[in-house]
Amino acid sequence: MARRFKLRPLHENEDSAKEGVGFVDRREFMRMSFNTAAGLITMASLGSVGFASFLMGQASSGGSDQAILFYAPKGSEVWYGNMDKQPMTMQAFRDEAADSSTGMSAAAGLWSGLPVVAVYVPHEENTNRPLSENEPRFQLMDGVTASGAYVGSGYEIEEKEEFASLSIHDNMIIIFSRCPHLCCIPGWQLVNNDFTADNWLPGGTDSGGNKLFCICHSSRYDPTVIEKNTARNRSNGQDFDFIGIKKTGGPAPYGMPLIPFIVNGDAIEALPDFKDWYTFCG
Repeated sequence: MARRFKLRPLHENEDSAKEGVGFVDRREFMRMSFNTAAGLITMASLGSVGFASFLMGQASSGGSDQAILFYAPKGSEVWYGNMDKQPMTMQAFRDEAADSSTGMSAAAGLWSGLPVVAVYVPHEENTNRPLSENEPRFQLMDGVTASGAYVGSGYEIEEKEEFASLSIHDNMIIIFSRCPHLCCIPGWQLVNNDFTADNWLPGGTDSGGNKLFCICHSSRYDPTVIEKNTARNRSNGQDFDFIGIKKTGGPAPYGMPLIPFIVNGDAIEALPDFKDWYTFCG
């Protein structure tokens, strides 16, 4: 359900002006917005320094560089809303997953100002069972380009030492959440439709629910399918391979890359490996 609103320059907000936050016009806002049509960003959000940091990729305030913080857009009703800007913990995802018909849970977050999505999947519980509806697990699959050329396999996270930090652990993955189409920021179940329903089908098909959904132009991603694919650095035009999740539909040319992480006690902390993987929105 969309909410209509008007955009205004950030410099009209005195606090933002003091921090040197610049003007965001309509084109720039749509390029970087976080589920705008769902009405989850309000005028107050646009005028806040915190939201500007979220969009622009500035360093996070407080905590360690590795800490991932929950990010709940103002006006949203996401399950982690009362934990906004607090460090992500494994227990929070386990508790939420217990109320899901698939055992999955996920949340948007900030890592050093970068938008991420953390996805919890009952992989360890289901991995040795036959593939069945609503029994999700992480699936390692082959990746191909839009032209059908084979790039590589998701199994390389288990087979190649260079990707060891990306190996599946703690039933979770962290995704760099910028849509490769126009660099908008996909959300996790911030809108209700067939793609975001709490259901799961094997094989990385577009028909299964629990997709990362980009409301700007309807690109969809299956966070339970790990593949290898090729992206392009928009600054210098160079192609590079990455390990990420599968695009299942919409105009995006490929999926989004994974970010390695560790669990420190109960806290979820990202690692600064593979920084070149984020340059498709550079």
